[in-house]
Amino acid sequence: MNPITRRSFLAASGIAVAFAMTRPARAQLAGGGEGGAGPIALAPALPGSLKSSPYLDSWILLDQSGRATVFSGKAELGQGIRTALTQVAAEELDLPPADVDLVTVDTLRTPDEGLTAGSHSMQDSGTAIRNAAANVRMLLLKQAAAILRVKEGDVTSMGDGTIRAGDGRRIGYGETASALSMHVEAVPDAPLRQKCQFRTMGTNLPRLDIPAKTTGGAAFIHDMRLPGMLHARVIRGPSEGTRLALPSDSEIESMDGVVKFVRNGNFAAVVAEREWNAVKLMRRLQASPYELARSPFPTGGVAETLKALPARDIVILDASKPTADPKRSVRKSFTRHWISHGSIGPSCALAWLQDDILTIWTHSQGTFDVRRVAADLLKRPIETIRAIHVEGAGCYGQNGADDVAAEAALIAASLPGRPVRLQWMREQEFGWEPLGPGMATEVDAALDGDNRIVRWNYDVWSNPHNNRPVGAGGVLVGNEVVPSFPVPEGKPIPMPEGDGSRNSNPLYDLPNMNVVYHFIKDMPIRVSALRSLGAHLNVFSIESMFDELALTAGIDPLDLRLNHMADDRARQVMLTAADAFGWRKRKKAAPLQGFGMGFARYKNLGAYCAIFMEVRVERDTGRVAVRKVQAAVDCGEVVSPNGIENQVEGAIIQSLSWCTREAAATDGTLRKNFDWSTYPILRFRDVPEHIDVIVEDQPGKPFLGVAECGQGPASAALANALADATGVRFTDMPITAEAVRSAIVTL
Repeated sequence: MNPITRRSFLAASGIAVAFAMTRPARAQLAGGGEGGAGPIALAPALPGSLKSSPYLDSWILLDQSGRATVFSGKAELGQGIRTALTQVAAEELDLPPADVDLVTVDTLRTPDEGLTAGSHSMQDSGTAIRNAAANVRMLLLKQAAAILRVKEGDVTSMGDGTIRAGDGRRIGYGETASALSMHVEAVPDAPLRQKCQFRTMGTNLPRLDIPAKTTGGAAFIHDMRLPGMLHARVIRGPSEGTRLALPSDSEIESMDGVVKFVRNGNFAAVVAEREWNAVKLMRRLQASPYELARSPFPTGGVAETLKALPARDIVILDASKPTADPKRSVRKSFTRHWISHGSIGPSCALAWLQDDILTIWTHSQGTFDVRRVAADLLKRPIETIRAIHVEGAGCYGQNGADDVAAEAALIAASLPGRPVRLQWMREQEFGWEPLGPGMATEVDAALDGDNRIVRWNYDVWSNPHNNRPVGAGGVLVGNEVVPSFPVPEGKPIPMPEGDGSRNSNPLYDLPNMNVVYHFIKDMPIRVSALRSLGAHLNVFSIESMFDELALTAGIDPLDLRLNHMADDRARQVMLTAADAFGWRKRKKAAPLQGFGMGFARYKNLGAYCAIFMEVRVERDTGRVAVRKVQAAVDCGEVVSPNGIENQVEGAIIQSLSWCTREAAATDGTLRKNFDWSTYPILRFRDVPEHIDVIVEDQPGKPFLGVAECGQGPASAALANALADATGVRFTDMPITAEAVRSAIVTL
């Protein structure tokens, strides 16, 4: 059988206009993890991901009825991107949103836009789709004018899939498109619709992904069922670093319920007709004795552990200007523990080998990378592998999704003709997924006599956050099979994106700054990307230090920030949130009540976010009740106001969970957290009593990534509010109720 191509697939589906398969296909060879090599830029002058896939028919197709199919290489992860991208396409095509079908990342059908990560979906795909749609509308108007034999300026799109001439005659998009080739490169200056013309952008379109989630529908990959589907479970020791001593293959294959036992080197999995049978077999085999297969895990403090490892010093920022002599100085150290992703649904994947085509359904953020990993692992031509993204129940970075996709592919390759569903168990997710890296920072800053910051020395220690797999060596099964694939060497992500260094360079206007990233290649525990990467601790550290400096100077923390901020949009977002919160009028009405703020521009190139917070502390328990949170965000042109609000609210809640509860512990031999009782996350009773998000309107400004902008400011605002409430500066996350109670017991 010939390999399936996008052209043959679409032809078989009855779609008339074929995709571009020449230059965009080259871009699909690029791969790359977060911050790594992305798709090849074929047309650097074009905006967003059009740089790598410049042909219009890679992005948009119109059928004979005028209905549009729009293709995005980004994935819906619960951030609402399917809805927002539909709005963008509908607006620039001037179509009702109901007439737009959005196809998210599928290696057979969509452009390769790299990872869905780093808050890049709107910046990359939103920008590309907007400009591609504007190009298509421009071509439609020109073609309609030619068909109607009027001047180009005498035709107008009507918002309903028709174009009207000045004399009242109309022609539909479908008829117009049938006389037009979309296999042309986009131009960078196609006219965009302006805010005064908007019909769809800037409105709250109901989320397209929500109905199934709220009605018990097939919302996630876990809900997928395929005809004749088999169920698999991987057999591993209790946590990373262990290896089971399993019975012989023949003994396992003779067990009741086994359809197939798959073993390759140290990788083992059972396959059964029924899922419960696969689970029972897994439980039985996991009771086998295990041995340690790695060096001990760290059990000491985060800073102690990291600083004991060899580091490569990378100067992030070194600026020096003449200033007045420092008069008062402050030094502080901060840490964040290793953190689990805490995805509500354990990682899952489906794979099906049919007629030499292996299809993988995955909730990985790197669907094209899943394809590359499978090709490497199975030594198959990449053209014979298709990967399709299906939403998972929780993501937030590199959890076990990439691992389970590769494992499902390996198992399915041994069972041609039968689809295989593989799901990790909860304890496997906690025991084997990559963790968000532990980090440590040290800050030394000084003020002059006029309360200007004249010295800022900042050091951050971290393992790499850039371990997303682009080959078989990056997934667990690739290290277990024989011959095994070597684990890739961890490398730092260069600035301005950064990884452990992300947001270590303050946006504030400081005359003397020295920022050093102590990059630690050797990983004492398996780590990779967790939402916001190093920005979480770096913003926490910077914003905590600003409050300490304000306390030392005896001035309002907001004023200290404004006095050192030259970016007008940053100033505005702080002032907007402060005014809505009532910051200038705040008064303590009870003991152990406090107010705090945090600010950052994500990566200094994404969305601006300011958060103000009111907390009260229970003296007897140390429990922190978050009474009120006021946020303001500036993410450029607004597409979906409610979607932006939801993302910032989610960032605040997740960040509070990280800051007050989450830490992945070990006993030196095993990881210790295997369920929600041993790895606590924020519960409903501890969600802030009130959260309000103001979305700044910035008509005509470029889209800025918003999904991760709130993580750092939220934890910083909490720490600053706690310091205001208790007089104690908490510097080590998680700031648990026990830690708070111990600190205030003598107050």
